[in-house]
Amino acid sequence: MAEAVPVRCPACLRENGYAAPVFPCACGSPVTPPLDLAAPPLPLTHRTWSDTWVAVRCTACGRVSEWPHPELGCASCGTVVRIAVHPVDTGSGSGTGLRDGLPARPGVRGRAPGADPGRPGAPGRDGPAGATGRVGPAGADGTSGTSGTSGTSGTSGPAPGQPPAAPVPRPAFRPVTIRTARDAVATAALYLRWLGFQDVRQPDGRPIPAAAVDLRAPGLVAQVDPTTAPAGLRAVECVWLNGLTASATSVYFALAGYTQDARSRADDLGIPLFVMDLTGMPQPVNDPADQLVSAGA
Repeated sequence: MAEAVPVRCPACLRENGYAAPVFPCACGSPVTPPLDLAAPPLPLTHRTWSDTWVAVRCTACGRVSEWPHPELGCASCGTVVRIAVHPVDTGSGSGTGLRDGLPARPGVRGRAPGADPGRPGAPGRDGPAGATGRVGPAGADGTSGTSGTSGTSGTSGPAPGQPPAAPVPRPAFRPVTIRTARDAVATAALYLRWLGFQDVRQPDGRPIPAAAVDLRAPGLVAQVDPTTAPAGLRAVECVWLNGLTASATSVYFALAGYTQDARSRADDLGIPLFVMDLTGMPQPVNDPADQLVSAGA
């Protein structure tokens, strides 16, 4: 498991803990991008295809593969920053310098995606899948959320005078790499199911547009913004109004973070905000989101 390191947000100067993602090499060994902590993190305001992927060399077999660039959403202001990575040294290592058997793609500087051990529910932080100890209902993969405990079946509650039974832990969320807007929407739907919302779907089966995409479930109204611009005040207010009309919980997911006005308004309205990076792991960026992750649906 990669060790968490402090990363200072260039916008509000708050330090956030960040653990480099870990990915499986083709040889089966874990691959972690070598973070360049001497270089300042840069705010992410515009995405390009070449800049979102970085090359990382496996220390076991020497293979060079491309992974999503490490990113972090500031827990204070919501700014998404890109963390620098040391470039691959082409003059050293025992590998052939191939990217999964292909020549390295020009313009890619080098970093890695995968489960972030520093995030809630990610593999490596709380142990293997099914042992996170986090409160919540069934996982997105259809498992019951139990971790192998026994002796509780058939009971309707604690005996009089006895403390309540410990909550059943939720399995760790398994992220899916985001490469397209459709991937972003699918990841948000999987995450909502992991939180415990049932029958999450895109209403009317409409195609995914360039703007925010609606997701609905009983008691839930969610929007996913797969664009490269930060979500603004109007977007947050719209999802809140939709939730108010449907008497449902409103949730918002964004790839590029949120404006300060949107963050402040979401806090006032109690709207959970999540930011997603290309590794496919949504991260809560305000208190309502933290509460939703802790309690589940």
